[in-house]
Amino acid sequence: MSDIQGGALTSEEKNYAMLAHLLALAGLILPFGSIIGPLVIWLIKKDESPFVDKNGKESLNFQISTTIYLIVAGILAFITLGLLFFLPIAVSIFWLVYVIIASVRVSNGEDFSYPLAIRFLK
Repeated sequence: MSDIQGGALTSEEKNYAMLAHLLALAGLILPFGSIIGPLVIWLIKKDESPFVDKNGKESLNFQISTTIYLIVAGILAFITLGLLFFLPIAVSIFWLVYVIIASVRVSNGEDFSYPLAIRFLK
C-alpha cells in the first residue's frame, strides 16, 4: 500500500480517508450531513495527505451526485403519482452499499472510485 506520491500510507491517512467516506452516514441523521461530514474531513486534511485529498474529493463528488439523483428520483416518483416509488429507495440502497464498500477499501489502503459519480471536484 502506498500513497499517490509512492510512500507508504500511515494508519492515520487510511483512517482519515475512511472517515471521509463513513461520515457520509451523517446524512441519515442531519439534512445534508452526507455532504458536510466528508467536506469537513477533506478541508481539514487535504493538504496533509494526497490519499486523504483524493478520497475526500471522491466522497464529496459521490455525495453531491447521489443527492441530485435522489432529488430527481423523488420528483419522478411524485410526478408519476407514486408509480416510480422505488426509485428513491433504489438510490438510497445504492448510496449506502457504495459508502460501505468505499470505506472498507480505503481503510485497507486501496484506491476507490465510485460508479456514477459526477466529478465536480477534480
